[in-house]
Amino acid sequence: MHETLRPVPAEAPGERSSGPGWPEVVAGVAAYAVLYAGVVVCLRQADLSDTVAGLIGFVLSAVMGLGAFAVAALLRIRRLAPFGLRRVSGRSLLAAVGFGVVAYVLATIASLLYQAVAGDHQNVQVGYQAAAAGGIFWYLAVAVAGFVATPIGEELLFRGVLANGLGRYGAWASVLASAAVFALVHGLNPVLPVAFVVGVINALLLRRTGSVWPGIVVHGVNNALAMSVPVIIGLVSR
Repeated sequence: MHETLRPVPAEAPGERSSGPGWPEVVAGVAAYAVLYAGVVVCLRQADLSDTVAGLIGFVLSAVMGLGAFAVAALLRIRRLAPFGLRRVSGRSLLAAVGFGVVAYVLATIASLLYQAVAGDHQNVQVGYQAAAAGGIFWYLAVAVAGFVATPIGEELLFRGVLANGLGRYGAWASVLASAAVFALVHGLNPVLPVAFVVGVINALLLRRTGSVWPGIVVHGVNNALAMSVPVIIGLVSR
């Protein structure tokens, strides 16, 4: 099998038992829920412009993912490899860039279908897009927070903890359940199918490579395109 799609290496004796299970899944999801609730309360009380709110939203998304992952990882295991923080080849990461473009295209189609069927055309990413279009400083800040930090935090939690923790129930249970949870935390809106598509692709990559890094790259490329394409269209249409 081609290197970029190689299956997860066989586990050493006892490695499965040392990996994330229900304690880590429950702890991670619970921590994320608490952090999410706190963020919602704080943001509702703040009077912020779309630009500021968008950048803060990306920063908080990263913090929530990393914080919840830390709670899960420190619960019992306290090692990073069982959560998919394993090195992969440069070719695998380069292939992940291509998968990121594919994810963006498929996710865009899925979102358009959702809008056509559900009649839901709300743009819940106004703040994110406003921040990306706010000028070079704002775009660079969005790039760090939204294209790098947020993918790392969310992939560590939803793939590193959740998909790995559900892996004992089979590949598709792990892939579909983790993607469904990832989609639902984005809300019932046109972003839901986008998150589901990205979640499925990244969980499959985790199953193939044993690492969260390809998924982080896919996630980052998808976010970069989702924020950059509207900015480019806006500049061209002036």
